[in-house]
Amino acid sequence: MLHRLILTDFRNHPALTLAPGSGFVVLTGENGAGKTNILEAVSMLAPGRGLRRAALSAMARQRGPGGWGVAATLADEVELATGTLAAAPERRVVRVQGATASATTLPEWLTVLWLTPAMDRLFTAAAGDRRRFLDRLTLALAPQHAVHATRYEAAMRERNRLLAGERAADPEWLSALEARMVEHGLALDGARIATVTSLAERLAGAPEGPFARAALALTGEATEPEGFARALALGRRRDAVAGRTLDGPHRADLAVTHLDKGQAAALASTGEQKALLLGIVLAHAELVADRTGTAPVLLLDEVAAHLDPVRRLALFERLGGRGQVWMTGTEPELFTDAGAATRIAVGG
Repeated sequence: MLHRLILTDFRNHPALTLAPGSGFVVLTGENGAGKTNILEAVSMLAPGRGLRRAALSAMARQRGPGGWGVAATLADEVELATGTLAAAPERRVVRVQGATASATTLPEWLTVLWLTPAMDRLFTAAAGDRRRFLDRLTLALAPQHAVHATRYEAAMRERNRLLAGERAADPEWLSALEARMVEHGLALDGARIATVTSLAERLAGAPEGPFARAALALTGEATEPEGFARALALGRRRDAVAGRTLDGPHRADLAVTHLDKGQAAALASTGEQKALLLGIVLAHAELVADRTGTAPVLLLDEVAAHLDPVRRLALFERLGGRGQVWMTGTEPELFTDAGAATRIAVGG
């Protein structure tokens, strides 16, 4: 868990230091006070672009010096920090114990998962949104997943660049890049399949409750190395015309079905979709805790406001004692049943 969190020129916070305890961390305040900004800051202690997927430069405080910083001390005294400098607003700097590190190493120290109102449309959104969601779940169980993703994407970008060149690309260099894509792509697929399989089993075996159960499946994955390599080699001319690679794990999708209704999640009601998504996140958090022995840090933005009192109480009971859970809301009364918590009024 986070023992201390320090924000410097991040979004609307010029300087903010928080000392959250274990268990629930409840942030309340008016709309625009900066509650979600704090969750976003915590999410930047994981690989990627955080819960808003914003440009790094957009996180810097308006009329501030230009850069920003987020630093945290974990309960075991490990110190993590990330941010940007004014001179390089789109270049992220990461430090672990004061030493420069890659963002892909952050999952070795901290697992962060989140659920935001924008994710309510996950099941009807583009496949890329579901793929990123699945990768976040996978990363919590396989920290090297970020490394494979980075190397796969780098090889794919270089292959696309060569195919788009005016002169014919060197076939040997293309083959080398495709071999790299096969190596890291199959690792991506393997980790995703393992996550989907374990999570689907956990959801299927869960008793019926206030949160709808989901059936999960991965579609569009590569089946074996020879077939993937052959598809890339045969698809060079087609990919050159398309301007992108049309085969590979970057095209995979997460298929979600309402288990008890046998209905695609995209066809479920808005309320059912919210319940399905929350059920997936809760089951995954429990899976991570059981597998790794350490509960992930959960960031739940405005989750209580969208639940009736029965489901809200069920949520608090299910999350109680399962690690550090950050929750935001405009009204403190929404969290009355949460019991003991670190309660922070933001902007007050």
